[in-house]
Amino acid sequence: MRNDYDFVKLHGAGNDFVFIEDLNNQIDLTPEEIARICDRHFGVGADGVIFVRPPEDPCNSGFMDYRNADGSIAQMCGNGVRCFAKYLVDYGIVEKNTPLLNVETRAGVKVISYSTTDEGKLLTATVDMGAPILSPHLVPTTLAFNAMTELGEAFVKESPIESPYGTFDFTCISMGNPHAVTFVDDCESIDIDCIGAYFESCDAFPEKANIEFATVKDDGIHMRVYERGCGETLACGTGACATGVAAFLTGRTGAENDLILLGGTLHIAYTPGGSVLMTGPAEESFTGTFSL
Repeated sequence: MRNDYDFVKLHGAGNDFVFIEDLNNQIDLTPEEIARICDRHFGVGADGVIFVRPPEDPCNSGFMDYRNADGSIAQMCGNGVRCFAKYLVDYGIVEKNTPLLNVETRAGVKVISYSTTDEGKLLTATVDMGAPILSPHLVPTTLAFNAMTELGEAFVKESPIESPYGTFDFTCISMGNPHAVTFVDDCESIDIDCIGAYFESCDAFPEKANIEFATVKDDGIHMRVYERGCGETLACGTGACATGVAAFLTGRTGAENDLILLGGTLHIAYTPGGSVLMTGPAEESFTGTFSL
């Protein structure tokens, strides 16, 4: 028996998601079904599927149940949570003119402010992504800490890892999901499908990791990301946050930067010892119905 599911396709700086509204917690898709939806040849095509579910705490705005393109469960997605905010606002899940949204994720509650068009549709969103997690065993990584922040936090700073493609130096940060950031002379020339895939699953990252390749230029930090469970994506919100923090911690930039990704620009503002604020767009692509 085949079932039909209505969906909305949204993207944040090109990082795209299939949204399925399930406010009664009745839809349970298998990893294989998620992967089929995300397949860009045989399915709708997306970097992930996001279920819009009711919050556990009724004072919050909703629960973002995010699945990677391979069907695996993910703790957090920065571009996805901005798109989630747009869905809540545009589809009337929250009351009109609600000033702040409190979105439940597997990485905790994210507080979101936003701007709207004259028609009341969400245009951009600023997400308080919380404080970066630096402790190696919490990222997690097996790499030993080799540096301290000015506030006395131990972290992994540009620790070298060898590979068949050469040695790369990684700064390790969690934004609710694991990231490993390496600064290179030209991120655009990186063979990311090979190098990113190698490091994503290497022994240094027991839960795998999102791998960021970044280059600091006059107009901002240019970056590409190989996302855990997805491959290269046009943008990664948590990856942009981690890269902005890593650039600051390694002395390459100040604490506020434009992160320039393949799909667009995100603005990242880090308060050392405090939160990371991420500001960026969210857009609707199309709606439809698929059958499984």
